[in-house]
Amino acid sequence: MSSRKRTPDQEPPAETTNTAAAEPPAAETKADGQSFADRVGHKKWVTAPDPFVIATDTLAGVRLFESKQDRQMAIKFGEGRPEDKPSQAVIEMLKEAGYRWNPIDRIWTHPVRPDSAMTTRIEAEWLYQELRQMIRQEKGIASGQDVPH
Repeated sequence: MSSRKRTPDQEPPAETTNTAAAEPPAAETKADGQSFADRVGHKKWVTAPDPFVIATDTLAGVRLFESKQDRQMAIKFGEGRPEDKPSQAVIEMLKEAGYRWNPIDRIWTHPVRPDSAMTTRIEAEWLYQELRQMIRQEKGIASGQDVPH
């Protein structure tokens, strides 16, 4: 049995290996002369509208919004004009659910707290569905699906 150890005066055994040498990929360039890496660094972020519409029932004249900036859910009737004011039964339901009238923005709002954000959003959607059905009944409009945005 021969030892595989080399001594300093011995040449290493000649071995043939087939390894492919990888060449670096060609830099991808666009017409403006920027490489892909340069373009990634200049990404333009598109911000979502705030508040954003979650659901709308145009026939009933009610919309559900969420504002991430103000951390609140909002329900708006019509354009917020006095003639768009809902019935007292609808107002009582809003108050019982913890909504408060915001006279400046002419909307009913409910805060979204970090510890209960998902629950608040789900409850807001349920309330919206109940309110729109009430309003449709009051106006004599047949039940139908809401139009989410």
